[in-house]
Amino acid sequence: MTAVVMKNMSFKAGQTMTITGMVNPNATNFAINIGHEQDIALHVNPRFDAHGDQRTVVCNSYQGGKWCEEVRDSSFPFQLGKEFKVIITFNAQEFQVSLPDGSVVRFPNRLGDTKYRHMKFEGDARIQAIEIK
Repeated sequence: MTAVVMKNMSFKAGQTMTITGMVNPNATNFAINIGHEQDIALHVNPRFDAHGDQRTVVCNSYQGGKWCEEVRDSSFPFQLGKEFKVIITFNAQEFQVSLPDGSVVRFPNRLGDTKYRHMKFEGDARIQAIEIK
């Protein structure tokens, strides 16, 4: 499993991050992580068939060395071997994650910060573009 790590980026409250990628034809899952070096404010994990879940998007955060409470979304607009676009915005209270079909997952900003500098992308998909504006 390969990972793309971006450090020292600046993703601030009110900005929009657009991630475009291609899901591998035999993908089980992939993850987008946004936060700090140790803590993850937003973990978006589309699971085709992984960790006991099938066709489920799981969001979570990672604080103080452990995972917090998962939030699951019933919408699963990702397809094997196809391109996808995920759009993320946030404020001090919550993240809004727009999935490829336009549905929006709201996830609490449990860290409460208004600027994040680390992003890690891992799993069975290839990132084609990341844009912040």
